[in-house]
Amino acid sequence: MNHHPSPVTQDAELRAPESPKALFLAFNRLSLRGFGGVLPLAQRTLVEEERWMTNSEFVETLSMAQVLPGPNIGNMALMIGDRFFGLRGSLAAFTGMLAAPLAIVMTLAILYAGFSEQPQVAAALRGMGAVSAGLIGAVGIKALLSRMPDRTGWAVLCATFVLVGLMRWPLVWVMLTLGTISVALTWNKGQKK
Repeated sequence: MNHHPSPVTQDAELRAPESPKALFLAFNRLSLRGFGGVLPLAQRTLVEEERWMTNSEFVETLSMAQVLPGPNIGNMALMIGDRFFGLRGSLAAFTGMLAAPLAIVMTLAILYAGFSEQPQVAAALRGMGAVSAGLIGAVGIKALLSRMPDRTGWAVLCATFVLVGLMRWPLVWVMLTLGTISVALTWNKGQKK
């Protein structure tokens, strides 16, 4: 039996948050559930649980958030909040993302200063790093699968892997070149529709 909510694929299934307070509470819960790695849980929360956006909308919002300066999930909170309630929504979502984690980080910093020399603390931090890497990989796979029919995206992904991973070309030049080509091809596709 599948206990996970089914992925949202139709706009008819979407709903909007009731108020800025609902945005605050959802992003606050999200930040507490994924402390240190919120992005992997953001897709599940925003698309599958809250149903505020489709998986494609999530990927598009994430893409835009990655281009903007600052943390991806903070940028997403601002954009999603703005989408529903304008400035009030942006402030509510962003504050929800930061309130509890800020208090927790301050507390942990004080505790870490006292216990940083303990081997158990170092081992726990290494374990958390491995878990975070796995969660981020899962989000990447979900994002790729949501864009399956997009040949341009797959071509850019494969070209990036070959040029950076195998040929060791500088990432900046590869991103500039392939990013420009990708934007041009996508724009051209949009003009043909």
